[in-house]
Amino acid sequence: MSKIELVVYSLEKKVQKILYELTKLKKDNSTLKHQLNDVKAENFKLLHSLQEKESDYDTLKFANSILGSDENKRETKLKINSLVKQIDDCISKLSD
Repeated sequence: MSKIELVVYSLEKKVQKILYELTKLKKDNSTLKHQLNDVKAENFKLLHSLQEKESDYDTLKFANSILGSDENKRETKLKINSLVKQIDDCISKLSD
């Protein structure tokens, strides 16, 4: 083989290797994108579940304070006062 043929052969081998690596990286990228989407979906479900649990916790806290728990009496009184004010506002708007 002549020198030019050797250079061309070497260059072809390098291009083949780069193309193989490119294909492999594309496949890996696709796999990682799918994994990312799965993790995002799981994260969304967990956030939604957390929000539901926090809402349930607040409801239970409110119910506890109504039942006589001393821990949240102040908070309960504030909520009740707020509800009474809203009801008063509704009544005044209806009477106008």
